[in-house]
This record gives sequence, C-alpha cells and structure tokens, in this order.
Amino acid sequence: MQMPLRLSFLAALSTLLFIGAGLAGPMGMTEAAEAPNDAPAGPLAGTNWRLVRFQSMDDAIGEIRPEDPSAYTMMLDADGSVRMQLNCNRAMGTWSAAPASDTISGTFRFGRLATTKALCPPPSMDERVARDAQWVRGYLLRDSMLHFSLMADAGIYSWEPVSAEIVSGEFATEPDPEIEEALRAAVPD
Repeated sequence: MQMPLRLSFLAALSTLLFIGAGLAGPMGMTEAAEAPNDAPAGPLAGTNWRLVRFQSMDDAIGEIRPEDPSAYTMMLDADGSVRMQLNCNRAMGTWSAAPASDTISGTFRFGRLATTKALCPPPSMDERVARDAQWVRGYLLRDSMLHFSLMADAGIYSWEPVSAEIVSGEFATEPDPEIEEALRAAVPD
C-alpha cells in the first residue's frame, strides 16, 4: 500500500513543479496574473483603439510605428474580454483595470492572450505586441490617446481611439468554430 501512495505524491509534486515552471517568463519574471472575471468599469470599458506607436526606453530600439495602423486594432469589451487584430494575426483574452483617483490613469493588466501564429510579412509588430501584453502594468489617457506602460519602464504603447464600425469591421467575418475552440482550449479558465 505504501508504493501507490508514494507514486501519487510524486505525481502530484511533479505536476505542481511543471505548472510552476510554465508560469515563469523571461529572466525569471512571472507572468501577469489572470484578469478577474468581474466586468471592468471605468473609462476603458467598451472602447476601441488602433496602435499608433511603441516607444522603447532602450535607445537602440527607439520608436517603432506600424506600417499600417489599421492592421493593429483592439476592442476592450465591457465584459472584460479583449479582441485584437495584430496585422495578419488575431488575439483574444481578458483585461482588467483599476482607475486611479485622477480618472485618467490607473493600473491595467491583460490576462493570457490566445493568439494565432501566422507569419505576417515584414515589417510586422504582431509578435512584439502579443509578447509585451503580459508586461503592461498601467494606462494613461492623454490627448485622446491611450498609453500603456510596460513593467520596469521598458516602453510605452500608444493607441488612438477608433469608431466601433472600423474595429468591428475587422472582426465582421463569422468565426470558424474549430479555430475558436482551439483558442479557448489553449487558454483554459
């Protein structure tokens, strides 16, 4: 009877270590926590955006602008879900924000994003945006723009508002049920 108990304990310990190792990000950083299931409130809920630029704090990278800003759109739905068009790829997941007392800034987090992995023709910012989403920590609304700041002052993504028609047009096609199911399976609740 001792052997099955010992094997069960080792299997459980191995599973916990495997899961813990999967949460580590680059250079030992941990991934952003999942956004809560509560629907976000505040100035960002139900808004639509188009990427204008990424400003790195590393002078070697500097400022990067998308060749076609209309290829990079984001819908921050009022139910806490986010949908993005990232050039030839798409992403979906969750988001949460807590406005500061000034109501134009606050904390911001994306939950895990499920993304398609098509190889977009260069130059493309799709992989950068998807990779950096987990490190977004704050937002600022200034001059009609939404600015996301990355952890450790790594950079700032700037987005301009767009009408729902422009963004929803990006997502107007009927989703493929098999692809949608695969994306949901890739990011379990």
